[in-house]
Formats: sequence, structure tokens, C-alpha cells
Amino acid sequence: MKIETIKTDKLVPYARNAKKHDEIQVAKIAESIKEYGFTNPVLIDKDNGIIAGHGRVMAAQKLGLTEVPCIRLGHLTDAQKRAYILADNRLAEIGGGWDLEMLKLELEELDIPLEDIGFGAEDLEELEIANEEKPTIEENYSRKIEAPIYEPQGPKPPIKELFDAEKTDKIIAGITESCLPEEEKRFLIAAAHRHTVFDFGKIAEYYAQSNMSAQRLFEDSALVIIDFENAIEQGYIKLSEEIRSSYLEDSRNE
Repeated sequence: MKIETIKTDKLVPYARNAKKHDEIQVAKIAESIKEYGFTNPVLIDKDNGIIAGHGRVMAAQKLGLTEVPCIRLGHLTDAQKRAYILADNRLAEIGGGWDLEMLKLELEELDIPLEDIGFGAEDLEELEIANEEKPTIEENYSRKIEAPIYEPQGPKPPIKELFDAEKTDKIIAGITESCLPEEEKRFLIAAAHRHTVFDFGKIAEYYAQSNMSAQRLFEDSALVIIDFENAIEQGYIKLSEEIRSSYLEDSRNE
């Protein structure tokens, strides 16, 4: 089936739609769209009448989206269309049920507010899940993270001890001696530097005892991190709470 992008103001709600969408549900759908994207296209008829997806369209409008993906079911008769509108909502409500054990496992492992995906306090109480306030994904990635302070711990190590380029040098030697075009050589030589191994402990020691100009260049090269936000913007690292915890644990054990 072909997916079309249709402006929301061109979509026509079904006047006799029996399914209600209150503000709370629309807000939840909007949060889902904001977090995961518009993953479920709206079903429409040949005249842009909404067959399935009234709530999604309302949520899209709440988010200020002017267009939504749609699938046109132009082959349905009027009777089939009216029956499908009812069936789409009703069939999701009956039968099936939940595997409560599997549901509990899934919910307990999600590190997001469970209300955001439709599971309220009563649901969690029924499943015997602690209703702990969990940070939103946005909060997880916007927390203030303190950067490490680099202080001298011993003598300043010589540059040659900061890295091991033995493998890199061998690869570059082979590239240089090859008969490849110069453009390919330059590319492969640039790629070969990925094999250089850095001793970040000694790099930190060297950095701590360097002048400000040298320190700035170390920072720009991502050899040390003193500004996590800048490092993220530069694409050097991707932080999560687990990585931060691991980093702090390593720091305590040193």
C-alpha cells in the first residue's frame, strides 16, 4: 500500500464516529508521537475522510504537525468503511488479554514514566510494581554532569608513552610503498590512524602539567573531556546514565 502525506486540515473526521478521545488520551498519543515518531499511518477514504486514526490526527494537531502519513482505502464500499471504523476500535478491546508475568517483566525494566505509555498507578498496583518516579528520556540526557578535574599525580610522562603507533606505522608503510593512486593513499593513511592506541591515564597526567594552549588542543582532539556538553556537540561521545555511573565508579576505584 502507498503511504501519502496529507495536510491535517484536509482530513475529514467521520461525523458519526462512536469512539471518544478525551484530552488525557490525546495528550498520551501526542507524547508517543513525539517520542517514537508517527509510526502508524492514518487510514482514509477516497475523499480524505478519516476511517481510522482520529486520535492520532488530534494528537498531531496538538503537536503542531501540519502533515501526517496516510494510507488511502479507496476500495471500501460505504458499508465496509462504516463497519471497519467500528471494528478497528472494538476488536482491539476484546479478546487476547495480557500475559501478566511478561507484562510485569517488561514494565519493570523500562526506565521511563510508565504513565507515558498508558499504565497508571492502579495498573501498577494490580501488577505489584513499585510506582517509583522515573526520569523522562529528556531528563536523562539533560542532567548536569560534572566533568573530572585533572590534577598532577606524578611526574609528567614523555610524549612517546602516551600512545602506541606501531601497528599504524606498519600499515602506513605498506600504503606508502603501494602503487595506489595518491588520493586512495591519503584516504587509507587517514584511516590507518584508527589503529593508534592511546594511554588515557598518562594522557591525563600529561595534560594536567601542560600549558593552557596545549591543554586546549588536547580538549579539541577529545583526548580529555572537560566539557561534556561540548563533547556531545562535537560528536566525540554519547552519554547515558549507565556510562556516567561506570565512569564515576572507575574514578572511585582508582
